Amino acid sequence: MPYRHAHYFVGFVLLVIMAGFWASYFNRVGGPMPLAFHVHALSSMTWLALLIAQHLTIQRRANALHRQMGRASFALFPFLILGFVMIINVTAANFARGDEPFVNLLGSSFAIGMGVAIAAYLTLFFLALKHRRNVKLHAGYMLATPLILFESPFSRVIEQYLPWMNVIGSEGPRAVLDVIVISDVLAMLFALGLYAMNRKHGAPWLVAAGFIGLQAVLMWFAPAIPAFNTAFAAYAAIPVPLTLALAIAVSAAVVWLGWETGKRPARRAAAAA
Repeated sequence: MPYRHAHYFVGFVLLVIMAGFWASYFNRVGGPMPLAFHVHALSSMTWLALLIAQHLTIQRRANALHRQMGRASFALFPFLILGFVMIINVTAANFARGDEPFVNLLGSSFAIGMGVAIAAYLTLFFLALKHRRNVKLHAGYMLATPLILFESPFSRVIEQYLPWMNVIGSEGPRAVLDVIVISDVLAMLFALGLYAMNRKHGAPWLVAAGFIGLQAVLMWFAPAIPAFNTAFAAYAAIPVPLTLALAIAVSAAVVWLGWETGKRPARRAAAAA
């Protein structure tokens, strides 16, 4: 089976999440946090735990259990995308109030970063379902998804524990973008390295690298582009229930389309008839 030791990689991402968000979430002292934080944390960590379980079951040839957990991902995936949109909505509400200088400067940058992450997840999961009969491609697309989660916690790890890694050295709030870009670059190099090792089945890592690179560039330049702030202010005016409904609808549509396009031609023809 491909990626024999992938569960260690996914487990490492889980540990990075724990370390990066330990002070601000897991061991936070203070008042209650928005529900969005809990939904995002629970859905993201459950997704990683599911990837580990799926990888171990297929390695041990428990194919039936692997397929059952794969179907469970159909319900988990919209929950995962919902968590991302809820985080964007919290940022948008703070941005609309305009009373937090940090959010006023970097709010649109964070929203764009989350938007690219959502697009990456939608694309990678669609392709994983589409290519589910090609084990190497299917595994690659699924295992590329943790890289999209890597930037946020590892940037916090750099900021809190490894400040020497920030070789950019911007002043003020933009220092946050420094560690984000560095985290993205490391994740992108990792993805490109895996692509170079197996170009025949390396498309998942090339797709992931493209999204990660796009995220780094857009987030870095967003504060200098007024149009991004204008667009984010317009987003903040959209009713929250509508954004959440769209998140569920789009992610469910991706699941359905991925499953349908991955069927054998004969089965697709029979279903159409």
